[in-house]
Amino acid sequence: MMSVSRRFKYASLVVGAAALLTGGFSQAAGLTPGPISTDPAGKWTTGDLHVHTVQSDDSRATQTLDFLLGKSFTSYKLDWLALTNHLRSSAYDNNGNALPKPMAFAYPMESYEIQRVRALQAAGTYADKLIFSGAEWDMPTHDHMGVMLFADESSLNTATQGVREFQYRFTTLAENLFDPVDVAAWKSRNIARTNSTAADALTALGWLKANYAKTSFVTLNHPSRNPGKYTISDLRQMNDLAPDQMFMIEGMVGNQMEPDRGGYTSAYTDANLPNRTYGGTDAIVAKLGGMWDALLGEGRRIWNIADSDSHFKIDAASNSSGYYPGEYAKNYLWMPDSAQGAAGLIASLRAGRSFGVFGDLIDALDFRVVGSSGTAFMGQEIKVGAGEKIKFTIRFKSPEFNNYLKPVDGNQLAYMKPVVDHVDLIVGDVTEKAAPGTPAYAVATNASTRVLQRFTAADWKVGKDGYASITVQIEARKNQYFRLRGTNLAPNVAGLTANGEPLPDQKTTGADNNARVNAINDRNYSSLWFYSNPVFVTVR
Repeated sequence: MMSVSRRFKYASLVVGAAALLTGGFSQAAGLTPGPISTDPAGKWTTGDLHVHTVQSDDSRATQTLDFLLGKSFTSYKLDWLALTNHLRSSAYDNNGNALPKPMAFAYPMESYEIQRVRALQAAGTYADKLIFSGAEWDMPTHDHMGVMLFADESSLNTATQGVREFQYRFTTLAENLFDPVDVAAWKSRNIARTNSTAADALTALGWLKANYAKTSFVTLNHPSRNPGKYTISDLRQMNDLAPDQMFMIEGMVGNQMEPDRGGYTSAYTDANLPNRTYGGTDAIVAKLGGMWDALLGEGRRIWNIADSDSHFKIDAASNSSGYYPGEYAKNYLWMPDSAQGAAGLIASLRAGRSFGVFGDLIDALDFRVVGSSGTAFMGQEIKVGAGEKIKFTIRFKSPEFNNYLKPVDGNQLAYMKPVVDHVDLIVGDVTEKAAPGTPAYAVATNASTRVLQRFTAADWKVGKDGYASITVQIEARKNQYFRLRGTNLAPNVAGLTANGEPLPDQKTTGADNNARVNAINDRNYSSLWFYSNPVFVTVR
């Protein structure tokens, strides 16, 4: 296997001899940004797009709405949160009280979940937080998709009538679980229930695009959890049909407290290696040159996100599921000062200036490319002249300690300080989009993707502000994208990494309940990763 340093030497974009790696910023290049938090154009925020309360059928009675919000905002200091209970039937209100009878979730979402959030915020509790209701949909023939649709652009009001109709149209829920008045109205409009085929899944995305073009988006949740749910053609079709809706893959999945990391429970066979997590990350994102790189290599703006998929942490029977929102997984999202309401949130998510992280390995990341035409950040594109030398700047910071608890079900922090072992600068070529019906449309790899350089503490300088800084000069020769990946693990750790690549996660078992849940927690905090979204470089 070719070494990282050799791949770097023969890369299409070569490091300029005049400025290889420097500890800190090159003043001559004008790279003098201050700490991220002082950028006057906006601010970094943290959030979670995939959480459940007691109103989901696989949650627990202890996970009431108020409890979840307290964990999200008081304990773990998130800025925004999507409530995404299952788009199935619900038998409980937001406090876990039994409803008179089960009903389609769209109704208790409107009557209980949304009303409680509004009441709390009106009283001043979480008034400065962005909280909105979506749902997790059992997508026909595929796996789960988070669906968010807003009534208008100026607020975060969920389009409740739209959610009711979406649930009727695109789920298999029995008709008698819907309001008869609604059903009569839908039938008067000759609305068909399309909920069984892959084509029906595309119809649902098309419906969101047609009815909520500017105020809806979806997330592809834990996509590789079960074999045979997606092909690369499926992902291309979804993005081709509705690029303003389908632009996020939950690569850094939740349910990390399960014995099978991420809840990826398929048999541990070679055939199911594409259906494993690698360092807690879905194979679509974790595999170098895999599906995500194939999509980015077509210039598709499809971003990775990190979620908790919180249902409960450890129940009375010692079953374990996932961490609370913000406890282990975080999305860091840049939001301009002008971002307001649903329009501002969706625009920020679509822009892709974001990164995902496990276990607070880092709590700040500045990744930018500077050329003669300006500066590009994560999610952005910079256009440069052929042969132009461009500057890559990477700055990151880790907190003094993360949320590692020992024991896991206690309240005592272990005061673990996360330490980055290395950061990979990954590059891949960008070519034209594959055309539907051609062999290229089914290709799930990007052979050009490689680790361009691996940086360790010997390559960066830590400033007084706590930021580690790296600057690289590269000669632009072709259209490419660049992304970052970092970990606390050395490149070769038995059972965890090989040549810097994450290995498939193994199941954590044990008959002793206390020992098992603590071993799961130790496993997770021993394997921490972050992934940035890419910067695109287009050569004029």
